[in-house]
Amino acid sequence: MPQLKRTATGVLGGLAGLVGLSAVAGILVTATVTPAIAVSGYAATSALDTFENMPSFLQVDPLMLPTEIYRKDSAGNDILMAQFYDQNRIPVTFDQVNPVMYDAIISSEDKNFYTHGGVDLLGTLSALAGNASNGSNRGGSSITQQYVKNVLQQNCESEATTEEQVQACYASTTVNKGAEGYQRKLQEMRYAIQLEKKSSKDDILLGYLNITNFGGTVYGIGAAAEHYFNTTAANLTIAQAATIAGMVQAPNTYRFDLGDAGTTTDKAGNPVNTTADGFSLTLARRNYVLQRMFDDGKISQEEYDAAKAEPITPNIVNRDQGCKTATGAEFFCEYVVSIIKSDPAFGETNEERAANLRRGGMKIYTTLDADLQQAGLEAISVVPATVSYMDLGSSGVQVEVGTGRILSMVQNRPYSPAGDVPGTTPVNYNVREKNGGSIGHSAGSTYKVFSLINWLQQGKSVNQAINGRVGPKKVQTCDGATQTVQTDNTGQPGHIGNFENNNGYTGTIYNFTRDSLNSGFLSMAEQISVCSTNEVAGQLGVTWGDGTPLTEVPSWSTDPANAPYNVLGSSAVAPLDMAEAYAAIAANGILCQPKSIDKAVAADGTDITPQTTCERKLSEAVASTAAYTLVGVMSGTGVGARIGDGTPVFGKTGIHQYEQTWMDGSSTKVATVVWVGNATGAVKLNAHRESGYQLSRIRNSIWPKMQGAANSKYGGDNFPAPDAALTKQVLTNLPSVIGMTIDQATKTLETAGFSVIVGDAVDGVEGAGTVIQQNPAAGRTAAGATVTIRPSNGQGVAVPAVSGKPADAVQALRSAGFGLVESSCTQKDDASDDGTVTGTDPAAGTIVNRSTQITVQYQAKNCGGRR
Repeated sequence: MPQLKRTATGVLGGLAGLVGLSAVAGILVTATVTPAIAVSGYAATSALDTFENMPSFLQVDPLMLPTEIYRKDSAGNDILMAQFYDQNRIPVTFDQVNPVMYDAIISSEDKNFYTHGGVDLLGTLSALAGNASNGSNRGGSSITQQYVKNVLQQNCESEATTEEQVQACYASTTVNKGAEGYQRKLQEMRYAIQLEKKSSKDDILLGYLNITNFGGTVYGIGAAAEHYFNTTAANLTIAQAATIAGMVQAPNTYRFDLGDAGTTTDKAGNPVNTTADGFSLTLARRNYVLQRMFDDGKISQEEYDAAKAEPITPNIVNRDQGCKTATGAEFFCEYVVSIIKSDPAFGETNEERAANLRRGGMKIYTTLDADLQQAGLEAISVVPATVSYMDLGSSGVQVEVGTGRILSMVQNRPYSPAGDVPGTTPVNYNVREKNGGSIGHSAGSTYKVFSLINWLQQGKSVNQAINGRVGPKKVQTCDGATQTVQTDNTGQPGHIGNFENNNGYTGTIYNFTRDSLNSGFLSMAEQISVCSTNEVAGQLGVTWGDGTPLTEVPSWSTDPANAPYNVLGSSAVAPLDMAEAYAAIAANGILCQPKSIDKAVAADGTDITPQTTCERKLSEAVASTAAYTLVGVMSGTGVGARIGDGTPVFGKTGIHQYEQTWMDGSSTKVATVVWVGNATGAVKLNAHRESGYQLSRIRNSIWPKMQGAANSKYGGDNFPAPDAALTKQVLTNLPSVIGMTIDQATKTLETAGFSVIVGDAVDGVEGAGTVIQQNPAAGRTAAGATVTIRPSNGQGVAVPAVSGKPADAVQALRSAGFGLVESSCTQKDDASDDGTVTGTDPAAGTIVNRSTQITVQYQAKNCGGRR
């Protein structure tokens, strides 16, 4: 700031410095600008040496330019979605500026611009004298010198990362006081003189108009014309050009976009340069510029009079920045920004990337599909932004199979940067915490896909049957310990139940997946470790929402005992991670990293597109068999989300403790993941309804619409056939349970992985309840087959063997307690007349009830009327 009071000593000291430096400057500048003039003497030679030893090459860094982020509209045209800037600038070429603007700036700032060699010596010395005597900040510089000062300031600011550093840049390039001020002026002169030797006047003039500040964050003539008058630099009128030209001396004093607030105040504290006073300061300065233009013959008397008669008439256009301008895609925009701030393609450090976002002039072309985004917004609208009974959140995300390109990203709550507007949020429910998301949402049974894949990777068939009934399950935790997990439907804390209190069954992994059977998947976990399942999830790019590997407990968790239950989806994950994992299955095992940027171009045209990779994570056999199994879900728990458009899709439902509900699935072209649940808190979804749906089922309204829109636009093929080895029927040993009690037999068979049916009791000599029949019999049979067992009723007796005469045999059987005894004769010529017993029906030894009819069979020479 200029000093208001100065001592006589200070003034004299300043004048003394001025005399010395100005003398040197006069000699040096005269010698440099007009070499034909003879300069002699030791002083001149010494001064020339000092001046010549100053740096002469001015490094002109690229202009600070807004970064622009684009999306495509439905017709495939690139449209601006958002922009970010420290300096609102629209660069123009020389022929994109109305010549009257050049006339205005030259007349008001440097009328000899086209004739001097870079330095207006008289103006510079006058300014130096003023600075020394009264602390004035008058520049007294040529346009070339002003351009040099702006370049030095911007070069400095382009490296600044804090507001304090920006202010330091301003101070270092505008200081006018004392020896430091003189030194700066001389250095500016040195740069200016050398610059004029290398660059044309037109290039310097255009460079100045493109770089200089016009108040606030408005930089350059292109942005100034748009901001203040809603026009282009090419269409500026004389009055408008004079107004803008007049601003460069004190941009924030002469700006006229603050309305009634004004840019300064009078002695009474009242605002000045306002709408009310006709922007008096700006008007006076504009009229000064018009006068200079007239005096220089740049405009006629008529043009001068007409322009001077015009009032200052702003037509302010505020060039909004930030993702709030990305209407309907704000969260996707913020995700893209998070990539720009983190990907090395945009800079080596966090600070450099953040600076490039606001100053680098990059053009970012994104992957967003306008049609799918709109369909997603309409589908997600069934979930209200606010309800009275819970913190209700919902999101949907779609990715392209085989590329990882993010096609849509929606949620129920509108975006606001601070989240201070009711019903809005700054949190992106679809992504990880580092990308602007939360710590994630518990995935529920959609996480079971990783158990399925783990099972297949162990070479096990989805048609292998195991005992999936409720009961204690022993699983290994990630620290190597074994923990018993109680599966039942009691609802006790820590106990795991099945959906709709299903007691489970012995069945195949295919059926467990179709029915989303918790007890079945925990039985699988007894054969494949939980940690290996979590490693599979990590292999497919899924982590806790805060980035912690799923094999570890995140720092914020207070319940490390949850680790063994990760098989059922207690881990909080990001929907985008799950979408990429399901897309990898649909891509026959190829996992692609999330891709939100199709192309990125630096200000100089260099391609700086961040590279994402796609690589095989699952074998084709595992991926195709997983897809085959997930197709079955659409006739099971996923039946409510069926689309019916003929496009093959697979999916997996998930409900975590009725607090979160998911639907994840894919065609061969597009994967869709939908989540609804508690953004915070633990309210039960099944206790509430919205838009005609129970909240736990409202996913069935959203997912079909989003996936259906993708099917309509992208289509879809049949999934590859499953692997034969991974779908084979598995044979196993069926134990014999003959002689066991019913309970013993049932436990033995179920433990071996078989389902059991207890049939009606049958006659047996064994004690009642003893198993005496088993079907199929012991031996090799299909794993998980149903075995029917029948117990003895304890009322059986063996048919005794009889012989001799028929009458004696009948009597013997009656004596043995059989009440229904008959005889049957077969005539034979060589038989005896009395007949000989040949056997019984049932045969001797057969176990029957005593009420069973026994027939004595015999032969006789002549049966006659015998029986």
